[in-house]
Amino acid sequence: MTITIHKEEMNEVLVQLFSKQGFSEEKAKVLAEVHTENTLHGVNSHGINRVPFFSEQVKRGLVKQEMKAEKVEGFGSIERWDGNLGSGVINAIKCTNRAITLAKENGMGLVALRNTNHWMRAGYYGWMAAEQNCIGILFTNTEPNMPAWGGKEARLGNNPLVIALPRKKGHVVLDMAMTQFSFGKINQYKLNGEQLPYDGGFNENGSLTKNPEEILATKSGLPIGYWKGSALSMVLDMLATLLSAGRSTYKLGLEPHEYGVSQIFLCIDPVSFHDSDLQEKLMEEIIAYTQDITPMEPNGKTYYPGERSLANKINNQKNGMQVSEEIWKKVTDLARCVF
Repeated sequence: MTITIHKEEMNEVLVQLFSKQGFSEEKAKVLAEVHTENTLHGVNSHGINRVPFFSEQVKRGLVKQEMKAEKVEGFGSIERWDGNLGSGVINAIKCTNRAITLAKENGMGLVALRNTNHWMRAGYYGWMAAEQNCIGILFTNTEPNMPAWGGKEARLGNNPLVIALPRKKGHVVLDMAMTQFSFGKINQYKLNGEQLPYDGGFNENGSLTKNPEEILATKSGLPIGYWKGSALSMVLDMLATLLSAGRSTYKLGLEPHEYGVSQIFLCIDPVSFHDSDLQEKLMEEIIAYTQDITPMEPNGKTYYPGERSLANKINNQKNGMQVSEEIWKKVTDLARCVF
C-alpha cells in the first residue's frame, strides 16, 4: 500500500533523521535533499527506500559521519581522491563538482575516488553534470552480485554506469546497472508483492527467475546482454579500481557488508568545441529519428534516457510522491528514535 508524501514533508523528516544520526546540519540537509530528489524522480528504490539501509550502515560504523573526501594526488586534469569512508552521497557530490571544475579548466576532468560508500541513485550526479552544461560519465563498483557469464557463483558487481549529456529541452541521462534490474528495483518489486516483468536473476538451482525473493536470496542478478554485460561489468571494476588505487569487487566481497567502494567521475566540457548550436541540432536529430516510429503497443512511444525521470519529477512536485506505507513508517520511526 502506498501513501502520498510531499517534498517538503519528506525533506523535513529526513533532515531530522540524519541530524540525529550524527551528521552536521549542512550534511543532513544535503542527504535529505538527495534522497528526496531521487524519490521525486520516481526512483524510490534509491531514494526513500534506501534510508533504512543507509541508517544501518551508519549504525554499523561503516559510514563515518565526520569524514569527507580528500585529494591525495593529481596529474593535470586527472586526480585521485580518498573518501575516508564518509557518506557516499556527500563524497560523490564533492567529486562530481571537482570533475566539473577540471573540465571547465581543461576541457576534460577525471576524479577517481576510493574508500567511499554507496552513492544511492547514480543518475543524480549525471543530472548535476548536465545542469552545469557538462557531459558526465560516472560509474562505481559494488560487492559481488552477479555471475561472470558461464559461472554459477556471483563474482562481479552490477557496477552502475551513468552517461549524461546536457540538452536545452531536457537532459539525456542514462543510469543503468549491469544487471537487468538493479537490486534496489528488485527490492521494490518484493516490497510491492510483485514478480519481475522479465527474468532478472538466478535462483538457488541456477535457473533464471522472475521471483524477486529468490534473486535476493542468491544475490545473483542476470547480466544485461548476458556475456556482454558480464564483460562490461568486469572492465568497469578494473577501471575504477586501477585509477583510484582502491578496492575491487573481489575485495569488497570479502566483507560481510559492502563499504569502501571505488568510483569514477569523468566530465567533459562540450563548450570547448565552440559549436553549441550544432551539438544541440545533432542531439535533436537523433532523438527525433528514434521517436519517429510505429509503436509496438497502442498509444506507445519510445523515450530517450532520462525523459520519464524528468516527467516523474514534474508530476510528483505537483501531486506528491507515492511512497510505500511500510517504508515511510520505518523512516518516521527512525526519525523519532535517539540514534
